[in-house]
Amino acid sequence: MVTGGGGARLAMAAWSVLSSAAVNVFLLVVLPRVSHAQTFSFPFLQPESCGHNQYFDISALSCVPCGANQRRDARGTSCMCLPGFQMLSNNGGPDFICKKCPENMKGVTEDGWNCISCPGGLTAEGKCHCPTGHILVERAVNGTLLSQATCKLCDENENSFTVANALGNRCIQCEPTFINTSRSCTCSAPNILTGGLCFSSTGNFPSRVISSARYGDLGMSFTSEWFVKYLQSSAAACWVYANLTSCQALGNMCVMNMNSYDSTTFDACRLFQFIFENTAGLRTVHSISFWRQNLPWLFYGDQLGLGPQVLSTTPLPTNFSFKGENQNRKLKFVAASYDVRGNFLKWQTLEGGILQLCPDTETRLNAAYSFGTTYQQNCEIPLSKILTDFPSPIFYDVYLEYTDENQHQYIWAVPVLNLNLQYNKIFVNQDSSSSKWLLTRRIFLVDALSGRENDLGSQPRLIRIATQISLSIHLVPNTKNGNIYPPLITIAYSDIDVTDPSSQSVKVSFSVKYEMNQGEAQVQTDIALGVLGGLAVLSSLLKTAGWKRRIGSPMIDLQTVMKFLVYYAGDLANVFFIITVGTGLYWLIFFKAQKSISVLLPVPAQEERLVTYVGCAFALKALQFLHKLISQITIDIFFIDWERPKGKVLKAVEGEGGVRSATVPVSIWRTYFVANEWNEIQTVRKINPLFQILTVLFFLEVVGFKNLALMDSSSSLSRSPASYIAPYSRILRYAVSTALWLVIGIIQIMFFAVFYERFIEDKIRQFVDLCCMSNISVFLLSHKCFGYYIHGRSVHGHADTNMEEMNMNLKREAENLCSQRGLVPNTDGQTFQIAISSQMRQHYDRIHDTLTRKNGPARLLSSSASTFEQSIKAYHTMNKFLGSFIDHVHKEMDYFIKDKLLLERILGMEFMEPMEKSIFYNDEGYSFSSVLYYGNEATLLIFDLLFFCVVDLACQNFVLAAFLTYLQQEIFRFIRNTVGQKNLASKTLVDQRFLI
Repeated sequence: MVTGGGGARLAMAAWSVLSSAAVNVFLLVVLPRVSHAQTFSFPFLQPESCGHNQYFDISALSCVPCGANQRRDARGTSCMCLPGFQMLSNNGGPDFICKKCPENMKGVTEDGWNCISCPGGLTAEGKCHCPTGHILVERAVNGTLLSQATCKLCDENENSFTVANALGNRCIQCEPTFINTSRSCTCSAPNILTGGLCFSSTGNFPSRVISSARYGDLGMSFTSEWFVKYLQSSAAACWVYANLTSCQALGNMCVMNMNSYDSTTFDACRLFQFIFENTAGLRTVHSISFWRQNLPWLFYGDQLGLGPQVLSTTPLPTNFSFKGENQNRKLKFVAASYDVRGNFLKWQTLEGGILQLCPDTETRLNAAYSFGTTYQQNCEIPLSKILTDFPSPIFYDVYLEYTDENQHQYIWAVPVLNLNLQYNKIFVNQDSSSSKWLLTRRIFLVDALSGRENDLGSQPRLIRIATQISLSIHLVPNTKNGNIYPPLITIAYSDIDVTDPSSQSVKVSFSVKYEMNQGEAQVQTDIALGVLGGLAVLSSLLKTAGWKRRIGSPMIDLQTVMKFLVYYAGDLANVFFIITVGTGLYWLIFFKAQKSISVLLPVPAQEERLVTYVGCAFALKALQFLHKLISQITIDIFFIDWERPKGKVLKAVEGEGGVRSATVPVSIWRTYFVANEWNEIQTVRKINPLFQILTVLFFLEVVGFKNLALMDSSSSLSRSPASYIAPYSRILRYAVSTALWLVIGIIQIMFFAVFYERFIEDKIRQFVDLCCMSNISVFLLSHKCFGYYIHGRSVHGHADTNMEEMNMNLKREAENLCSQRGLVPNTDGQTFQIAISSQMRQHYDRIHDTLTRKNGPARLLSSSASTFEQSIKAYHTMNKFLGSFIDHVHKEMDYFIKDKLLLERILGMEFMEPMEKSIFYNDEGYSFSSVLYYGNEATLLIFDLLFFCVVDLACQNFVLAAFLTYLQQEIFRFIRNTVGQKNLASKTLVDQRFLI
């Protein structure tokens, strides 16, 4: 015997076993098994595809036959009894029983459950039929079914004025207009019956009403069924009875006709205007002269010049700010919405995409009303979706809600510029002058109703869609508190000819833009351009004067004019660059950092001026860059070898079979080595171009500095993927790009000058040291009578020595046991700017012409031996001549050494002209680098920057701009090296094959 807890546990264990077994049996027996070969597909059927005696089973999604004495109902999803049959049972399921009525009661009651004897004939559905004006009575007052139905005539006499309702089952009072007009329930001639209303013909209301809808895009108009039924009645009810909904409905039909007005036809807007003009005695609403009592506010009047007065006379009594405790950065738009029949629906905020046809997340839709955020939304919507979502138009009167200083809430009416509006058949709102505009108030998004011709339940022939909606916010000039003028809604409608909605689509857009008067900024820019342009002229004249002195020509000829224009192009490029960078940084800093709003970004059309300036800066800077590039690859250069032979050697004499003593030849390898080093430093720069591009790209794309160029008030470098991303401002993209490029470039230059050149490698100074160690000087002429000299004469007398002697010489020099390297005894000055006399230049040219007669070594290799020997002789002659010139051997071509004046250094020109003697100017700044990339870093940096910005402004793509900038750098670097090698080889007789 089991007792206590043990019995309970045993019982529960038994119950668990039984439950599991029951579940298994249920799964195996009750639930059907799924065969591996079974498919989960079946025929696709729609309700309209079922036969006349079939209905569409909403559970099985298939067509099922109706039962006996049954047929399909109007919806097609169930069955109904045939005429003459009553229902016995109907539970909403498939079990549906019908029974034939007896011969003496062939009629069926309205609810279908009983048979009844009819006083007259039967309808097609088997129900009792009553004459017009009668109602059918099937039951007593207490609900008892009568044995025979009766038809009761409604009393139309003065005491009752009743008629049968639309269903014919009860008497209701006649429409009040019938009673008021004819004192009866009939509207007989000469009274006018329209839209179910009766009006007297003795009034002054226009009888020639045009019930056509205009479709200007398609160049056509046709009779609208909606206008036929309700235009005249709405206008008459509004005029005669001041019916509020009728007045709203009339206003809606005017808006559906694009607020167009034609004085020759009584269409919707002409009727509205007629009523407006003839109700001048009524009071206005809210003291607004355009808003008449009982009428909707549709127009701002038709006086010329009224548009600017409405838009830019009275600022809104509120202000906006981006930051601070009292920040106000939300545009609170509200709209009074009406249906097509003139019924007021509700007040609603525009947030949530009320005016935005393109679908999106609520966050992105609401970003349109964040103050300062330029908004742009575009999409393409199927016409079938539009017809489904907008079967009837909804009309909106838009207002801007604001709070005054006393925290009272007010609304300000927002004017509308309808681009489709015609005034006497002229599209006045498409004129560029706002003084000709006719502003309106009410808008809609989709009108699929007025385009129906014969049946309001049919598919519309035409549909009108608001394809472009733009909201413009204008900042009050010189405001410091973020005051704005009333916003303007600009709307453009497109008329679509409906042929195949399933395949047709329409492109729509919604945008919000912010504007301010740029006149003052443009004046300031023009002043800066004029002042800096004048300074650029003076700078170019000084450069041209310095160039004339350096070429030794006092005459002003065509070449002088062309040189001036080239110099002016470079200086003017700098002017445009300074102005554009300053302008861009101004907008970037003042727009993004402001608290109370005082500036707004220029719109794209206003940016064209700056973009043009950037293009001019790039074109002029490119001309300057090419001019410098050509100047650098056409310089005259010669390497003076100071090395002298060390004794004599025995040399075999060809053809004589003997030997004779000859001078030990001086090695050419030192000259080749120095020439190769010169070739290498031709494109050395103070920055790393690849690092510059990659760093700028890193900060723009990875760190997120490009987000500062978005046309919104946020200064954040990161944006949430779920948030709305505003379009980019070209001015801000240019500002961010130039700021990053210049900052990174300046940091590189400072690092290069302060750290890299001091502690790692200074290739320019190393080249000067190399010249001294190689016992080779460099004589370089960048102009006809001006150039540079690097004194590389070894203080040890010889450089072509072995390692032991070389180390000994370096040790003596380190311990100051030998003289200094300078050209002047006891000085270290090795680099000079030189201004040579005309006589010196003429002598140089005579020797140089012999040296380069065959245009370099490549041609010399294929020339005759005598020509090659002649060139070798000319090379030695030049080497000897320049060496003797440096050693003051030629008294008639002597020189003297002096320091440049401070003003000469500042202006970059020489005041003293070398007449009889040449002049060597001490140059501690290694200015010979001006014939290299190294000395033109500013020009190269700005040129690369402008190239990067021009590509980005054209393509809006930083990555592409970076790639193309690097590509052009490499192309010009290759050109500079290749052409520079050829020039170096032709000028110095160095074989180009030895230049790496």
